[in-house]
Amino acid sequence: MFKFLLLTGLSISFLFSNELNSTPYALVVKEIAKGKPVMIEVGSTRCYACQEMGKLLYDRILKKPESKIFFVDIGKEREAAKAFKVQMIPTQIFYDAQGKEVERHIGAMSAEELEAFLFKHGI
Repeated sequence: MFKFLLLTGLSISFLFSNELNSTPYALVVKEIAKGKPVMIEVGSTRCYACQEMGKLLYDRILKKPESKIFFVDIGKEREAAKAFKVQMIPTQIFYDAQGKEVERHIGAMSAEELEAFLFKHGI
């Protein structure tokens, strides 16, 4: 019964969430170079601009769930900031299908800018 209530509560919170959930750094790294372009949003849940980007990315995932878009919360995983060489947040990093970093953007984007970046990189 407890497991059922826990799963139900988590499902409901996901449905009413309007931000992209963070993915552990170790899992994100495994998704790079798997034959599809990837976008990684590096930020923190405590950063207002990161929260706004999280909402835009969440909307994008709802529209195109096949998109490889991940959020890494450096507030929880500080080593990720060093590994991704992030100096300011939010930072968006784009990788091609072979895992090569092809572009990096620092700061928040508008919905239109985000769509243009995602289209440009085939995400």
